[in-house]
Amino acid sequence: MSPRNPRRPSRKTQPATRPAPSTRATSQMPARAPQLGAEFELVTGVRASLAVLRTRREDILRVCFSAAVRHDLAELLSFAAAQHLECTALSEAELSSIADSNQHEGVCIETKPRRWTPPKVLAERLIAAQHQGVAVAFDRVRNPYNIGAVLRSAAFFGIDGAILGMPAPHPALTSQAVRVAEGGAEHLLLTRTTDLADTLARLRSVGVTVIGAEDDGSHNAVGYTFKRPCVLVLGHEREGISPKVRAQCDAMVAIAGAGSVHSLNVSIAASVLLSEIQRGRLGRK
Repeated sequence: MSPRNPRRPSRKTQPATRPAPSTRATSQMPARAPQLGAEFELVTGVRASLAVLRTRREDILRVCFSAAVRHDLAELLSFAAAQHLECTALSEAELSSIADSNQHEGVCIETKPRRWTPPKVLAERLIAAQHQGVAVAFDRVRNPYNIGAVLRSAAFFGIDGAILGMPAPHPALTSQAVRVAEGGAEHLLLTRTTDLADTLARLRSVGVTVIGAEDDGSHNAVGYTFKRPCVLVLGHEREGISPKVRAQCDAMVAIAGAGSVHSLNVSIAASVLLSEIQRGRLGRK
């Protein structure tokens, strides 16, 4: 008796085809943006994501994007494919869930935690021979849009670094701030501290001048000669620079206005001040 021919497998028993990386499910993606100190960092925004690609691409772990920005992210998506990274097309709603915000510009990338620059290293950069370094320091500035806008201006004007002074447990840098910085956060040496006054005192001890910006500053910032290397200190949106930090300032400058509003938004003020510092740095009139 001849052996029975084996039955051909039905469609139900055939192995399923694995979906392409661009449509793979993302059940392992976080529902909310991770906080500082987590195992990874979430970066949103097209320019911010491309800046990560160009400055620390080895940190990229995962990419999620909307089809609408696929062309803008061609370089990033090509890199992700070459490195066999998870790269997934999602809806706007899914991206908003991951970013915990609808302000993500159609892309969320997961990276290794950001590496912060120790204050000593920043000081060495500022006082390097003929470098005439400049940094900006935040004294309890909490609005991520203000922080991001200042970082963007600092990178635009060629400033060397930034010191984020924030008492724990407030995060020093959020994904919203990084997005608003439009890549600026990747082009500055970033230092964080929970005691900004102490950090500034250490910088002063090695020859860095500390200049505070306040409405009641005794010097007009426009035309002021900023001695370098220097750190420009920006204060809390409502409270300004704290007395403890102010005590570490070698001088206080103000932007003179001519209208009924007595002060500028901190990010706008920073742009004016950094422009003045850069004018003097380059010897322009």
